[in-house]
Amino acid sequence: MLDSIGLLVLDVDGVLADGRIVLDARGTEVKTFHCLDGQGLKYWLRAGHQAAVLSGRASKAASRRAAELGIEAVYLGIKDKLPAFEKILKRFRASAENTCYVGDDLVDIPPMARAGFAVAPADAVDEVKRVAHYVTAAGGGAGAVRETIELILSYQGLWDGVTRRYRDRLPSGLAARRNPWRDRP
Repeated sequence: MLDSIGLLVLDVDGVLADGRIVLDARGTEVKTFHCLDGQGLKYWLRAGHQAAVLSGRASKAASRRAAELGIEAVYLGIKDKLPAFEKILKRFRASAENTCYVGDDLVDIPPMARAGFAVAPADAVDEVKRVAHYVTAAGGGAGAVRETIELILSYQGLWDGVTRRYRDRLPSGLAARRNPWRDRP
């Protein structure tokens, strides 16, 4: 199942963002996104995979975050997600079986049921968790996307290539010099 996943479709509130909607004094919406999720998406795209955002709410913050991450397929303010999910599949010429959908609320159930790999964050509603193939240890907006990406890329044998890029730049003997437990009694 995971070996053929090449498209990642993400909800925003409760998945990419923590689910809270904060309005400042001017009424501007503020969302919080986890930097590890964002970096994970960059690794995902760098591995040659594709990503899309599919949210029930229209949000300038979500549009901006997607643009920062290099995600061009952004569908916001979508109340019925299944037809939009089908459009995303056509746009990327992907099959549902080769797609991972991450969602947290009832509106996400139809595309999750259609996706080859459905994921729910730890704090998703129970009905969504029951539909999911995998429930992350991390909550939405708190690393659930990164966890999903690492899981899939690891299964596909690609995560080692992502980390090697950084491990190969370490000076030799670094691990021995930085062992915090070595001097403890």
